[in-house]
Formats: sequence, structure tokens, C-alpha cells
Amino acid sequence: MKKIQSNGSLVVFDLQGKQHFIEELKNGAYSKHFVLVDENTKKHCLPTFLEWFEEKDHFQILEMPAGEPNKHLQTCEDIWIKLSHLGADRNSVLVNLGGGVVTDLGGFVACAFKRGIPFYNIPTTLLAMVDASVGGKTGVDLGGLKNQIGIIRDPKMVVIVEDWLHSLPKVELKSGFAEMLKHGLIADPAYWDELSDLKGIRLDQITSFVSRSVELKNEVVTADPFEKGSRKILNFGHTLGHAIESYFLAQSDKERLLHGEAIAIGMILEAYLSNAVTNLPSEEMEKIKTTFLSHYPKINFTQKEIKAILNLLQHDKKNRAGKVNFVLLQAIGSPVIDIEVNPTLFGNAFEYYAH
Repeated sequence: MKKIQSNGSLVVFDLQGKQHFIEELKNGAYSKHFVLVDENTKKHCLPTFLEWFEEKDHFQILEMPAGEPNKHLQTCEDIWIKLSHLGADRNSVLVNLGGGVVTDLGGFVACAFKRGIPFYNIPTTLLAMVDASVGGKTGVDLGGLKNQIGIIRDPKMVVIVEDWLHSLPKVELKSGFAEMLKHGLIADPAYWDELSDLKGIRLDQITSFVSRSVELKNEVVTADPFEKGSRKILNFGHTLGHAIESYFLAQSDKERLLHGEAIAIGMILEAYLSNAVTNLPSEEMEKIKTTFLSHYPKINFTQKEIKAILNLLQHDKKNRAGKVNFVLLQAIGSPVIDIEVNPTLFGNAFEYYAH
């Protein structure tokens, strides 16, 4: 059985991993079994999940509305109330079946309910498989600001079954692929080269890389479980990327940007900052830009929008004493953390992205 030990959690893969999860759940002597889904995974994934078990009636289904706009405390409260009404106790277990919103929010729900019940993550999107469900980060957004409330606590197990990806829209595959590219940029230049050479984003091409991305992220989070130092490298592209994502979330008249689409822009912008501040070679900066623009459409930002996005930087979780800290690259595979950037460079970065 292919498995990866991640601090207090075990990551298992495909058929043998699924069987290991089924046996552990059966032998866990839990008082009640709950499964958290959204309307998408209820339709596309829950029937298959229930077929894994002979005694399907053991599971009580909790449903939340899909999407990042619903990743907030009110949704948590609704689920906590349902758990209470259904008689959940501290020996109950929660299985989070869904993408990153479900695993992030469901993990937080489990951490806080009765001061903590065990939970399992079964990610059903590429983004959740390679990023959201590994590393123990749980949480919700606050007033449109990304992941402001949360706890770092590992699930008992993460079960990665790549068959879920066959029902995934291509735009969701692209969102997860951006995080895979990031793993290469911060930790493995050879992996970056392999991924950046792919023509298009096809399921048959990228599934073979999923476990490598999980391994790379796991190496980082195992060395620094609570993000006191080196784990911050996972935020490359996310300082500006999260601000862009938060801005679009708050604009009802704009089409939503998925997480991967936003951080793809963030990585181009922060590659420019890396070139200006930490001497990332210009040819590597250009390769980063051309790679992301070959997969993700360019977004046109007005000066008013750029100003609003930059104002959101004050809420970034890496900030210290009111100063915005970036993760930048000295070279592909060589990130540096806690870098202050002269704000005059931000406009130049957006100009570089636009042309």
C-alpha cells in the first residue's frame, strides 16, 4: 500500500488505501458516523462512497452549500447545530468528502465541536488532494478575507482516490495544477521542469504526479508543522494571490476566480518581485510567466482594482508588526521567507503581468 506519514496523519492512496480506511473506520468503535458533503459531492461522490460499506445506514449525512463564498462561521454554526440535534458526542467521527472548502471547513468543525472529535479527509478535487487536505490546516474565511479563522490539526487519515477526478470540470483541474507547479518552484526544480513542459492540462497526464506533490508538501509541513519558519515557503504566490482571490470574492458583478487561478497570477507577480528583490534570474522569471499564461487566462486589472487589492495585503497572515512579508525566490527551488518589499514595486509587478 502506498502511504505517506504526515505528522499525526496518514495519507493513503487508491484501492489499497481505500480498504485501509474502511477497516480503520470499522474498527474505530465510533458512536456515530457523519459525512460532510456539499451539493456537488452529494450528487457525484456520496453514492460511490456509500458503496464502499456494507452497512450504509451507519452514516448520517451533513450537507453544506458549495463554494468559497460559503466558507464562513455561519456555515460552521449550522453544522454544529445539526451535529447536536443528531446526538453527536466526543466519540463521534466526521468524514469530510469534498474539495478544499469541505475539508478546510469540515476539519475546523471537527476541531471545535465538543473541543474536538476525530475526522478524516477524502479530497475529491485535485486542489484538495495536493494541497488543502494535507498539512492539518483547517479554517474559514472572515468577511471575505481568506482563512482568517482556523486551527492546525491533522486528520486521522487522508484518503486520495484519483477516480474522483473523472467527474471534475477542467477548470477545477487547472486550479489544482497551479499548486503542483508551485511545489516545483519552491522545492524541486526537476519537478517544475516536468510539469512546465506539459502541453495543456489533461487528467491522464497529471494523475501520475499527484503523489509527488503530496510528498513535496509533506516534507515541508513535517519539518515545520505550525508554520513558525520554513513552512511559510508554501505561501509563494499567495500573498498577492490571496488578496486577488479575496477581492474577486467580494465583487458580486465579477466572475469568481478559483484559488489556483488567483495564485497563478500571484506567482507571476511575485516572480517579478523576486527578480527585483532577491535576484531571481530574469530567464527564470520569464519561464514562470510564460508557463502560467499558457494555462491560465490573463486578467485585466484597472488601477482602481489594483489599489483595492493592495489594500487587502494588510490582512495577510504572514504580516508582522504591520509589515507585509513575502516568500520570494532566489532561484527556482530556492525560496526565502519573511522578505519585506518596497510598495513602489507592486505597481511595476502588475505592469509586468499585463504586458
